[in-house]
Amino acid sequence: MTDTHTNGSSSPSRRALIGWGGAGLALGAAAAGGAVAMANAGNDVDPVAAEAGGAVAFHGAHQAGIATPVQDRLHFAAFDVKTDDRAEFVRMLKDWTAAARRMTAGEPVGEGAYGGLAEAPPDDTGEALGLKPSRLTLTIGFGPSLFDKFGLRDERPAALVDLPKFPGDNLDGARTGGDLCVQACADDPQVAVHAIRNLARIGFGKVAIRWSQLGFGKTSSTTPDAQTPRNLMGFKDGTRNIAGTETDRLKKFVWVADGDGPRWMTGGSYLVARRIRMNIETWDRTSLQEQEDVFGRDKREGAPVGRAKEHDKPFLKAMKPDAHVRLAHPDSNDGITILRRGYSFTDGTDGLGRLDAGLFFLAYQRDVRQGFIPLQRRLSAHDALNEYIQHVGSAVFAVPPGVRDAGDWWGRTLFSKEA
Repeated sequence: MTDTHTNGSSSPSRRALIGWGGAGLALGAAAAGGAVAMANAGNDVDPVAAEAGGAVAFHGAHQAGIATPVQDRLHFAAFDVKTDDRAEFVRMLKDWTAAARRMTAGEPVGEGAYGGLAEAPPDDTGEALGLKPSRLTLTIGFGPSLFDKFGLRDERPAALVDLPKFPGDNLDGARTGGDLCVQACADDPQVAVHAIRNLARIGFGKVAIRWSQLGFGKTSSTTPDAQTPRNLMGFKDGTRNIAGTETDRLKKFVWVADGDGPRWMTGGSYLVARRIRMNIETWDRTSLQEQEDVFGRDKREGAPVGRAKEHDKPFLKAMKPDAHVRLAHPDSNDGITILRRGYSFTDGTDGLGRLDAGLFFLAYQRDVRQGFIPLQRRLSAHDALNEYIQHVGSAVFAVPPGVRDAGDWWGRTLFSKEA
Protein backbone atom coordinates (compact mmCIF):
# COMPACT_ATOMS: atom_id res chain seq x y z
CA MET A 1 0.00 0.00 0.00
CA THR A 2 1.17 3.51 -0.75
CA ASP A 3 2.89 4.96 2.28
CA THR A 4 1.91 8.55 3.01
CA HIS A 5 3.35 8.65 6.52
CA THR A 6 5.56 11.74 6.93
CA ASN A 7 6.03 12.16 10.70
CA GLY A 8 9.62 12.41 11.93
CA SER A 9 10.94 9.84 14.34
CA SER A 10 10.92 12.40 17.17
CA SER A 11 7.16 12.90 16.99
CA PRO A 12 5.09 10.48 19.13
CA SER A 13 2.06 9.00 17.41
CA ARG A 14 -1.37 10.18 18.51
CA ARG A 15 -2.24 6.54 19.09
CA ALA A 16 0.60 6.25 21.57
CA LEU A 17 -0.68 9.32 23.40
CA ILE A 18 -4.41 8.67 23.53
CA GLY A 19 -4.73 4.92 22.90
CA TRP A 20 -7.06 2.90 20.68
CA GLY A 21 -10.29 4.18 22.24
CA GLY A 22 -11.65 5.40 18.91
CA ALA A 23 -9.98 8.80 18.67
CA GLY A 24 -6.62 7.48 17.55
CA LEU A 25 -7.92 5.98 14.33
CA ALA A 26 -10.68 8.52 13.85
CA LEU A 27 -8.17 11.37 13.63
CA GLY A 28 -6.19 9.59 10.96
CA ALA A 29 -9.35 8.70 9.05
CA ALA A 30 -10.62 12.21 8.43
CA ALA A 31 -8.13 13.00 5.68
CA ALA A 32 -8.42 9.57 4.10
CA GLY A 33 -12.19 9.78 4.16
CA GLY A 34 -12.21 12.80 1.90
CA ALA A 35 -9.75 11.23 -0.51
CA VAL A 36 -11.41 7.86 -0.78
CA ALA A 37 -15.03 8.42 -0.05
CA MET A 38 -16.13 9.05 -3.64
CA ALA A 39 -19.51 8.80 -1.92
CA ASN A 40 -21.80 6.42 -3.67
CA ALA A 41 -24.90 6.62 -1.45
CA GLY A 42 -28.05 5.81 -3.35
CA ASN A 43 -26.34 3.81 -6.09
CA ASP A 44 -27.27 0.15 -6.47
CA VAL A 45 -23.98 -0.77 -8.12
CA ASP A 46 -20.75 -0.70 -6.18
CA PRO A 47 -18.03 1.43 -7.85
CA VAL A 48 -15.31 -0.26 -9.87
CA ALA A 49 -11.65 0.63 -9.53
CA ALA A 50 -10.74 2.71 -12.55
CA GLU A 51 -7.31 1.19 -13.09
CA ALA A 52 -5.47 -2.02 -12.28
CA GLY A 53 -4.44 -1.99 -8.67
CA GLY A 54 -6.67 0.98 -7.94
CA ALA A 55 -9.01 1.67 -5.03
CA VAL A 56 -12.64 0.64 -4.77
CA ALA A 57 -14.81 3.24 -3.04
CA PHE A 58 -15.39 2.39 0.60
CA HIS A 59 -18.52 4.51 1.04
CA GLY A 60 -21.90 3.63 -0.45
CA ALA A 61 -25.45 2.51 0.18
CA HIS A 62 -24.23 -1.10 0.16
CA GLN A 63 -20.96 -2.57 1.38
CA ALA A 64 -18.29 -3.10 -1.25
CA GLY A 65 -17.25 -6.71 -1.79
CA ILE A 66 -20.72 -7.98 -2.70
CA ALA A 67 -21.66 -6.73 -6.16
CA THR A 68 -18.12 -5.40 -6.72
CA PRO A 69 -16.24 -7.17 -9.54
CA VAL A 70 -14.70 -10.24 -7.89
CA GLN A 71 -11.01 -9.88 -7.08
CA ASP A 72 -8.41 -12.63 -7.43
CA ARG A 73 -7.66 -13.31 -3.74
CA LEU A 74 -9.50 -13.75 -0.46
CA HIS A 75 -8.75 -13.71 3.24
CA PHE A 76 -11.92 -14.45 5.21
CA ALA A 77 -11.99 -14.38 9.01
CA ALA A 78 -14.70 -15.22 11.54
CA PHE A 79 -14.32 -13.72 15.01
CA ASP A 80 -15.60 -14.50 18.49
CA VAL A 81 -16.41 -11.55 20.75
CA LYS A 82 -14.43 -11.58 24.02
CA THR A 83 -15.76 -8.45 25.71
CA ASP A 84 -19.03 -7.96 27.58
CA ASP A 85 -18.71 -4.18 27.36
CA ARG A 86 -21.03 -2.86 24.66
CA ALA A 87 -19.38 0.58 24.54
CA GLU A 88 -15.96 -1.04 24.13
CA PHE A 89 -17.23 -3.19 21.26
CA VAL A 90 -18.78 -0.16 19.54
CA ARG A 91 -15.49 1.72 19.87
CA MET A 92 -13.77 -1.22 18.20
CA LEU A 93 -16.25 -1.12 15.29
CA LYS A 94 -15.51 2.57 14.84
CA ASP A 95 -11.76 1.90 14.96
CA TRP A 96 -12.17 -0.92 12.45
CA THR A 97 -14.12 1.35 10.12
CA ALA A 98 -11.44 4.04 10.28
CA ALA A 99 -8.75 1.45 9.54
CA ALA A 100 -10.77 -0.12 6.72
CA ARG A 101 -11.35 3.30 5.18
CA ARG A 102 -7.59 3.88 5.03
CA MET A 103 -6.54 0.40 3.95
CA THR A 104 -9.00 0.25 1.05
CA ALA A 105 -7.50 3.56 -0.13
CA GLY A 106 -4.00 2.12 0.02
CA GLU A 107 -3.07 4.08 3.13
CA PRO A 108 -1.38 2.71 6.27
CA VAL A 109 -3.44 2.37 9.44
CA GLY A 110 -3.36 5.29 11.85
CA GLU A 111 0.09 6.90 12.06
CA GLY A 112 1.69 4.21 9.94
CA ALA A 113 4.34 1.54 10.38
CA TYR A 114 7.26 3.75 11.42
CA GLY A 115 8.17 7.23 12.56
CA GLY A 116 6.14 7.25 15.75
CA LEU A 117 7.11 6.76 19.36
CA ALA A 118 9.98 4.26 19.41
CA GLU A 119 8.86 2.77 22.73
CA ALA A 120 5.37 1.88 21.38
CA PRO A 121 4.26 -0.61 18.73
CA PRO A 122 3.53 1.09 15.38
CA ASP A 123 -0.07 1.59 14.29
CA ASP A 124 0.37 -0.43 11.09
CA THR A 125 2.10 -3.81 10.73
CA GLY A 126 3.90 -2.59 7.60
CA GLU A 127 3.86 -5.55 5.22
CA ALA A 128 1.72 -3.66 2.68
CA LEU A 129 3.91 -0.55 2.52
CA GLY A 130 4.55 0.39 -1.11
CA LEU A 131 1.79 -1.86 -2.46
CA LYS A 132 -1.16 -0.55 -4.44
CA PRO A 133 -4.71 -0.73 -3.03
CA SER A 134 -5.23 -3.74 -5.33
CA ARG A 135 -9.01 -3.22 -5.33
CA LEU A 136 -9.18 -4.21 -1.66
CA THR A 137 -12.70 -4.46 -0.29
CA LEU A 138 -13.62 -5.21 3.33
CA THR A 139 -17.10 -6.51 4.12
CA ILE A 140 -18.37 -7.08 7.66
CA GLY A 141 -21.16 -9.40 8.82
CA PHE A 142 -22.80 -10.27 12.15
CA GLY A 143 -23.47 -13.90 13.09
CA PRO A 144 -26.53 -15.24 14.95
CA SER A 145 -24.54 -15.69 18.16
CA LEU A 146 -23.75 -11.96 18.34
CA PHE A 147 -27.40 -11.28 19.09
CA ASP A 148 -27.12 -13.17 22.36
CA LYS A 149 -24.78 -10.39 23.53
CA PHE A 150 -25.08 -6.67 24.28
CA GLY A 151 -28.88 -6.76 24.64
CA LEU A 152 -29.36 -7.38 20.92
CA ARG A 153 -31.74 -10.33 21.11
CA ASP A 154 -34.75 -8.35 19.83
CA GLU A 155 -32.73 -6.99 16.91
CA ARG A 156 -31.90 -10.37 15.38
CA PRO A 157 -33.55 -10.55 11.95
CA ALA A 158 -35.94 -13.43 11.35
CA ALA A 159 -34.01 -14.12 8.13
CA LEU A 160 -30.80 -14.72 10.11
CA VAL A 161 -31.64 -18.33 10.86
CA ASP A 162 -29.32 -21.04 12.09
CA LEU A 163 -28.63 -23.25 9.09
CA PRO A 164 -30.09 -26.76 9.38
CA LYS A 165 -27.92 -29.85 9.14
CA PHE A 166 -28.01 -30.99 5.54
CA PRO A 167 -27.49 -34.59 4.37
CA GLY A 168 -23.79 -35.28 3.96
CA ASP A 169 -22.62 -32.42 6.18
CA ASN A 170 -19.50 -33.23 8.19
CA LEU A 171 -18.95 -29.87 9.84
CA ASP A 172 -15.85 -29.13 11.87
CA GLY A 173 -16.82 -26.98 14.85
CA ALA A 174 -13.46 -25.23 14.66
CA ARG A 175 -14.38 -23.98 11.17
CA THR A 176 -18.04 -23.21 11.82
CA GLY A 177 -19.93 -20.20 13.14
CA GLY A 178 -18.62 -16.93 14.53
CA ASP A 179 -20.02 -13.79 16.16
CA LEU A 180 -18.90 -11.66 13.24
CA CYS A 181 -16.86 -11.93 10.07
CA VAL A 182 -14.74 -9.81 7.77
CA GLN A 183 -14.32 -10.71 4.12
CA ALA A 184 -11.17 -9.19 2.60
CA CYS A 185 -10.90 -9.44 -1.19
CA ALA A 186 -8.02 -8.01 -3.23
CA ASP A 187 -5.93 -8.70 -6.30
CA ASP A 188 -2.80 -8.99 -4.12
CA PRO A 189 -2.86 -11.69 -1.40
CA GLN A 190 -0.54 -9.67 0.83
CA VAL A 191 -2.95 -6.73 0.78
CA ALA A 192 -5.85 -8.99 1.84
CA VAL A 193 -3.84 -10.67 4.61
CA HIS A 194 -2.57 -7.29 5.83
CA ALA A 195 -6.14 -6.05 6.20
CA ILE A 196 -7.31 -8.97 8.36
CA ARG A 197 -4.09 -8.91 10.39
CA ASN A 198 -4.51 -5.24 11.27
CA LEU A 199 -8.18 -5.57 12.17
CA ALA A 200 -7.37 -8.53 14.43
CA ARG A 201 -4.60 -6.51 16.04
CA ILE A 202 -6.86 -3.52 16.66
CA GLY A 203 -9.51 -5.84 18.09
CA PHE A 204 -7.15 -7.62 20.48
CA GLY A 205 -8.88 -8.18 23.81
CA LYS A 206 -12.30 -7.45 22.32
CA VAL A 207 -12.43 -10.13 19.61
CA ALA A 208 -10.34 -13.12 18.58
CA ILE A 209 -10.20 -15.00 15.28
CA ARG A 210 -12.25 -18.18 15.51
CA TRP A 211 -11.25 -19.47 12.08
CA SER A 212 -10.03 -18.07 8.79
CA GLN A 213 -9.68 -19.08 5.17
CA LEU A 214 -7.35 -18.01 2.38
CA GLY A 215 -8.72 -18.26 -1.14
CA PHE A 216 -7.31 -17.96 -4.65
CA GLY A 217 -8.68 -18.35 -8.13
CA LYS A 218 -12.15 -16.85 -7.92
CA THR A 219 -14.74 -19.46 -8.89
CA SER A 220 -17.50 -17.04 -9.83
CA SER A 221 -17.75 -13.62 -11.36
CA THR A 222 -20.00 -10.56 -11.09
CA THR A 223 -18.74 -9.36 -14.49
CA PRO A 224 -20.29 -11.78 -17.01
CA ASP A 225 -18.64 -10.00 -19.94
CA ALA A 226 -15.32 -11.37 -18.65
CA GLN A 227 -14.17 -14.96 -19.01
CA THR A 228 -15.97 -17.30 -16.62
CA PRO A 229 -13.51 -18.72 -14.05
CA ARG A 230 -13.02 -22.43 -13.43
CA ASN A 231 -13.10 -24.33 -10.15
CA LEU A 232 -10.56 -26.96 -9.06
CA MET A 233 -12.57 -29.63 -10.86
CA GLY A 234 -11.76 -27.85 -14.10
CA PHE A 235 -15.29 -26.70 -14.92
CA LYS A 236 -16.50 -23.17 -15.48
CA ASP A 237 -18.41 -21.89 -12.48
CA GLY A 238 -20.90 -19.08 -12.10
CA THR A 239 -22.05 -18.80 -15.72
CA ARG A 240 -25.43 -17.35 -14.74
CA ASN A 241 -24.27 -15.42 -11.68
CA ILE A 242 -25.84 -12.03 -10.97
CA ALA A 243 -23.81 -9.22 -12.52
CA GLY A 244 -22.85 -6.18 -10.50
CA THR A 245 -24.53 -4.02 -13.12
CA GLU A 246 -27.88 -5.84 -12.95
CA THR A 247 -29.53 -3.45 -10.53
CA ASP A 248 -32.98 -5.02 -10.93
CA ARG A 249 -31.73 -8.52 -10.07
CA LEU A 250 -29.62 -7.22 -7.20
CA LYS A 251 -32.66 -5.43 -5.81
CA LYS A 252 -34.83 -8.54 -6.19
CA PHE A 253 -32.42 -11.21 -4.94
CA VAL A 254 -29.57 -9.62 -2.95
CA TRP A 255 -30.38 -6.36 -1.16
CA VAL A 256 -32.64 -6.35 1.90
CA ALA A 257 -35.56 -4.02 1.25
CA ASP A 258 -37.33 -1.73 3.68
CA GLY A 259 -39.99 -3.86 5.36
CA ASP A 260 -38.12 -7.16 4.95
CA GLY A 261 -37.10 -7.13 8.60
CA PRO A 262 -35.57 -4.76 11.14
CA ARG A 263 -34.82 -1.36 9.66
CA TRP A 264 -31.14 -1.59 10.54
CA MET A 265 -30.71 -4.25 7.82
CA THR A 266 -32.26 -2.22 4.98
CA GLY A 267 -29.70 -2.05 2.18
CA GLY A 268 -27.78 -5.01 3.58
CA SER A 269 -27.69 -8.67 2.60
CA TYR A 270 -27.24 -12.15 4.10
CA LEU A 271 -24.08 -14.17 3.61
CA VAL A 272 -23.66 -17.93 3.73
CA ALA A 273 -20.08 -19.21 3.89
CA ARG A 274 -19.37 -22.93 3.36
CA ARG A 275 -16.02 -24.68 3.23
CA ILE A 276 -16.48 -27.48 0.69
CA ARG A 277 -13.78 -30.14 0.57
CA MET A 278 -13.31 -31.76 -2.85
CA ASN A 279 -12.27 -35.39 -3.15
CA ILE A 280 -9.69 -34.35 -5.72
CA GLU A 281 -7.98 -37.74 -6.10
CA THR A 282 -11.26 -39.54 -6.80
CA TRP A 283 -12.40 -36.86 -9.23
CA ASP A 284 -9.12 -36.95 -11.14
CA ARG A 285 -9.64 -40.68 -11.80
CA THR A 286 -13.19 -40.21 -13.08
CA SER A 287 -13.89 -40.43 -16.81
CA LEU A 288 -14.48 -37.23 -18.76
CA GLN A 289 -17.98 -38.40 -19.72
CA GLU A 290 -18.98 -38.91 -16.11
CA GLN A 291 -17.48 -35.57 -15.09
CA GLU A 292 -19.56 -33.83 -17.76
CA ASP A 293 -22.66 -35.79 -16.77
CA VAL A 294 -22.19 -34.75 -13.14
CA PHE A 295 -22.14 -31.07 -14.03
CA GLY A 296 -24.43 -31.06 -17.05
CA ARG A 297 -21.92 -29.01 -19.06
CA ASP A 298 -19.00 -29.88 -21.29
CA LYS A 299 -15.53 -29.28 -19.89
CA ARG A 300 -13.99 -27.47 -22.86
CA GLU A 301 -16.57 -24.76 -23.58
CA GLY A 302 -18.86 -24.94 -20.58
CA ALA A 303 -21.85 -25.41 -22.86
CA PRO A 304 -24.97 -27.07 -21.41
CA VAL A 305 -25.77 -30.58 -22.63
CA GLY A 306 -26.91 -30.44 -26.25
CA ARG A 307 -25.84 -26.81 -26.73
CA ALA A 308 -22.80 -25.26 -28.43
CA LYS A 309 -21.88 -22.25 -26.29
CA GLU A 310 -21.51 -21.60 -22.58
CA HIS A 311 -24.24 -18.97 -22.40
CA ASP A 312 -26.77 -20.86 -24.54
CA LYS A 313 -30.02 -21.42 -22.68
CA PRO A 314 -29.76 -24.87 -21.09
CA PHE A 315 -32.19 -27.63 -21.99
CA LEU A 316 -32.49 -29.06 -18.50
CA LYS A 317 -34.38 -32.20 -19.47
CA ALA A 318 -31.48 -33.22 -21.70
CA MET A 319 -29.30 -33.51 -18.60
CA LYS A 320 -29.29 -36.44 -16.22
CA PRO A 321 -31.83 -35.98 -13.39
CA ASP A 322 -29.06 -35.63 -10.81
CA ALA A 323 -26.84 -33.25 -12.83
CA HIS A 324 -25.64 -30.30 -10.78
CA VAL A 325 -26.72 -27.61 -13.24
CA ARG A 326 -30.17 -29.12 -13.64
CA LEU A 327 -30.75 -29.26 -9.88
CA ALA A 328 -29.27 -25.82 -9.13
CA HIS A 329 -30.88 -23.92 -12.01
CA PRO A 330 -33.50 -21.28 -11.02
CA ASP A 331 -36.01 -22.95 -13.36
CA SER A 332 -35.80 -26.07 -11.17
CA ASN A 333 -36.16 -24.09 -7.94
CA ASP A 334 -39.07 -21.69 -8.40
CA GLY A 335 -36.68 -18.95 -9.49
CA ILE A 336 -34.33 -19.09 -6.47
CA THR A 337 -31.24 -17.00 -7.28
CA ILE A 338 -28.18 -16.18 -5.16
CA LEU A 339 -25.07 -14.12 -5.84
CA ARG A 340 -21.91 -16.22 -5.55
CA ARG A 341 -18.38 -15.00 -4.74
CA GLY A 342 -16.56 -18.28 -4.14
CA TYR A 343 -12.82 -19.04 -4.16
CA SER A 344 -10.67 -22.14 -4.51
CA PHE A 345 -8.46 -23.17 -1.62
CA THR A 346 -5.60 -25.59 -1.04
CA ASP A 347 -4.54 -26.05 2.58
CA GLY A 348 -1.81 -28.68 2.36
CA THR A 349 -2.66 -32.35 2.84
CA ASP A 350 -4.77 -34.33 5.27
CA GLY A 351 -1.94 -36.53 6.52
CA LEU A 352 -2.98 -39.38 4.25
CA GLY A 353 -1.44 -37.97 1.09
CA ARG A 354 -4.66 -36.36 -0.09
CA LEU A 355 -4.97 -32.67 -0.90
CA ASP A 356 -7.05 -30.63 1.52
CA ALA A 357 -8.52 -28.57 -1.30
CA GLY A 358 -11.85 -27.40 -2.59
CA LEU A 359 -14.24 -24.49 -2.80
CA PHE A 360 -14.81 -21.78 -0.22
CA PHE A 361 -18.39 -21.00 -1.15
CA LEU A 362 -19.71 -17.49 -0.46
CA ALA A 363 -23.29 -16.58 -1.37
CA TYR A 364 -25.20 -13.36 -0.80
CA GLN A 365 -28.99 -13.20 -0.81
CA ARG A 366 -31.94 -11.15 0.35
CA ASP A 367 -33.25 -13.92 2.64
CA VAL A 368 -31.45 -17.15 3.54
CA ARG A 369 -34.80 -18.90 4.05
CA GLN A 370 -35.69 -18.22 0.42
CA GLY A 371 -32.21 -18.61 -1.00
CA PHE A 372 -29.50 -20.95 0.19
CA ILE A 373 -31.55 -23.21 2.48
CA PRO A 374 -34.12 -24.54 -0.01
CA LEU A 375 -31.47 -24.72 -2.73
CA GLN A 376 -29.03 -26.69 -0.58
CA ARG A 377 -31.77 -29.03 0.63
CA ARG A 378 -32.39 -30.04 -2.96
CA LEU A 379 -28.71 -30.32 -3.85
CA SER A 380 -27.68 -32.21 -0.72
CA ALA A 381 -30.39 -34.82 -1.33
CA HIS A 382 -29.96 -35.44 -5.05
CA ASP A 383 -26.83 -33.86 -6.59
CA ALA A 384 -24.45 -36.32 -8.28
CA LEU A 385 -21.63 -33.98 -7.27
CA ASN A 386 -22.07 -35.08 -3.65
CA GLU A 387 -19.98 -38.18 -4.39
CA TYR A 388 -16.98 -35.90 -4.87
CA ILE A 389 -17.49 -33.15 -2.27
CA GLN A 390 -18.26 -32.71 1.42
CA HIS A 391 -19.29 -29.61 3.35
CA VAL A 392 -16.88 -29.34 6.29
CA GLY A 393 -17.36 -25.75 7.52
CA SER A 394 -20.34 -23.42 7.68
CA ALA A 395 -21.47 -19.99 8.85
CA VAL A 396 -24.20 -17.45 8.20
CA PHE A 397 -24.05 -13.68 8.74
CA ALA A 398 -26.23 -10.60 8.48
CA VAL A 399 -24.32 -8.07 6.40
CA PRO A 400 -25.43 -4.53 7.29
CA PRO A 401 -25.75 -1.70 4.75
CA GLY A 402 -22.79 0.32 3.59
CA VAL A 403 -20.86 3.06 5.37
CA ARG A 404 -22.34 6.15 3.76
CA ASP A 405 -19.82 8.89 4.61
CA ALA A 406 -16.83 9.84 6.75
CA GLY A 407 -19.02 10.15 9.85
CA ASP A 408 -20.57 6.69 9.49
CA TRP A 409 -19.22 3.38 10.78
CA TRP A 410 -19.73 -0.37 10.49
CA GLY A 411 -22.80 -1.46 12.42
CA ARG A 412 -24.10 2.05 13.20
CA THR A 413 -27.62 1.16 12.08
CA LEU A 414 -27.66 -1.69 14.60
CA PHE A 415 -25.88 -0.07 17.54
CA SER A 416 -26.58 3.65 17.22
CA LYS A 417 -29.79 3.61 19.27
CA GLU A 418 -27.82 2.94 22.43
CA ALA A 419 -24.20 3.46 21.39
